[in-house]
Amino acid sequence: MSDLSVLYDAPGPRARRRNRLYTALFLVVLGLIAWWVLATLETNDELVWANWEPLFTESQVWTTFLLPGLQDTMIAASLSMAIALPLGALLGIGRLSDHRWVRVPCATVVEFFRAIPVLLLMLFANEAYFQWSNVDSETRPLYAVVTGLVLYNASVLAEVVRAGVLSLPRGQSDAAQAIGMRKGQIMTNVLLPQAVTAMLPAIVSQLVVIVKDTALGGQVLGFTELRSAINDLDNNYSSLLAAFTVVTIIYIVVNFLLTSFASWLEMRLRRGKRSTGTVLSTDMTDEMAMAGDVPGQRPGGVDDAAVKRDG
Repeated sequence: MSDLSVLYDAPGPRARRRNRLYTALFLVVLGLIAWWVLATLETNDELVWANWEPLFTESQVWTTFLLPGLQDTMIAASLSMAIALPLGALLGIGRLSDHRWVRVPCATVVEFFRAIPVLLLMLFANEAYFQWSNVDSETRPLYAVVTGLVLYNASVLAEVVRAGVLSLPRGQSDAAQAIGMRKGQIMTNVLLPQAVTAMLPAIVSQLVVIVKDTALGGQVLGFTELRSAINDLDNNYSSLLAAFTVVTIIYIVVNFLLTSFASWLEMRLRRGKRSTGTVLSTDMTDEMAMAGDVPGQRPGGVDDAAVKRDG
């Protein structure tokens, strides 16, 4: 029997029984897989407390390995975000330019760096700093990681900005042009403020990617980020699974805080755009009426409609 309140027919008794059977089978299979994984880990002595104890009882594990790695990860990610966001916005706006000499170079840069894996960009940057700069060997991995992340993610963010602006109704630009605004004013005062809310989820997703991609630098360049702490913990405490688990949880917490802040910011922006009207008090309305600023009333609070009726 069809239900117009949903997008599909409501399941009948047989369908409901079949769905319950599928759910029970799925849970049984999932339980068997979980049991097999835990049994395998137990057989290999991965779950013994001796492997996990240093992570919870020895502060040296955190002060020597985890916290310095997290600090370097956040430094690289913060620098990359601070540079990639404005650079991506400029490239995205440049791709929307009416001038060919601006649009074509911006499009070339965006398409070029989007096509190269970020790991290769880091390797190229590291070699470039080694050959043509005076950056010392200790800070060179950080420079290379930030450069690779900036070039790649700025190109991706440029496409996000371009798509966000193009998603707005064309009437926004037409209305701004009708009141005499220039193209730069239309972009900065009309289009970008409205597109920010639509672009924010995609921008946050790319920022999360930046945080995670810092691990690539530790894998090939020797950058001492959070993931590289796993090897140090395994070498010193022989607790590979415990190290992987703790580092994974730290990544989840950091990215959750980032997305939570972005969600709060998006809600605040949407709320601010909804509450654009100004609420006037009675005293303000009376003052405006006395001055003749209220439509339909003359100075002194005399109503135009009443004058017409009496007149």
